[in-house]
Amino acid sequence: MPASASSAPTAAPTSLLRLRDETFDPANPAAYNLYLLAGPTRLYLAAVDVERQKFVALEEYILGAGGVPTLAAQHDFLALRGWNAVRLAVTGRAFTLLPASLFRPGDEAAALRLHHTPTPAETIRHTTHPGQELVNVFAADAALANWLVATHGATGRLLHHTSALLAGLVHQRGAAAPRRLYLNPGQQELTLVVLGQHLEYCNVFPCSTAEDVVYYTILVMQELGLDPDQDDVTVWGEFTPDSAVFSLLRTYVRNVKFGARPGNVQYSYRLNDVFEYRYFDLFSLHFA
Repeated sequence: MPASASSAPTAAPTSLLRLRDETFDPANPAAYNLYLLAGPTRLYLAAVDVERQKFVALEEYILGAGGVPTLAAQHDFLALRGWNAVRLAVTGRAFTLLPASLFRPGDEAAALRLHHTPTPAETIRHTTHPGQELVNVFAADAALANWLVATHGATGRLLHHTSALLAGLVHQRGAAAPRRLYLNPGQQELTLVVLGQHLEYCNVFPCSTAEDVVYYTILVMQELGLDPDQDDVTVWGEFTPDSAVFSLLRTYVRNVKFGARPGNVQYSYRLNDVFEYRYFDLFSLHFA
């Protein structure tokens, strides 16, 4: 007899990367923090052993119809309850950073509307950055936000990926770091940050070609008074050293280097084959 719809096996999600330390035990979720980064067509996830402060899982999946909630139903631990903490970051350009002194709870919609018109399918949230006196106001898919609450309750926290990136950069730099431009390319977008003693610039641009990357990098450097021949530029994200994008960027910016993973936390040896400059914003959720 043909299987009924309720008894049909659930299809396995399409995995692009699946690295797990042999000590990782998702049957005991209270021992771990779960970090998720949701892009338009990808989900990146990592798990940290809280006691050892060690990343013990790193995975990347293609998101199909239904997005994260559908993938979670197919995954072996995404829908599990009881994690020590769950942080879910969303990518995209629908965000704005405000001085904390100018923000009042309830002003989210008005603040964001200057840059983005929310759709009925979106919810507007904010994240505070006490150490930087900033508030990040952003739009996120309402169904995704509802899934986070329904599945993970009070342990779940929703934020914009720029909040994770800024937290990771501040953690990585230290107090005496020089003024610098940081690049973080993602799926069809490029995040640029300029940090000195304080945050000077943060924006996300649409980006589909190598020329786009170079154009926005030079544009921001010129606007912020940085010299492509003198000032250092640090890159994380989805570049590779032999890519056309990185080669073209090196043509116009003399001092480009790849960044390292966030420090003061351990990484399983299972992650040794992954370039150290990959997944920086995902790892930085540990400090957000």
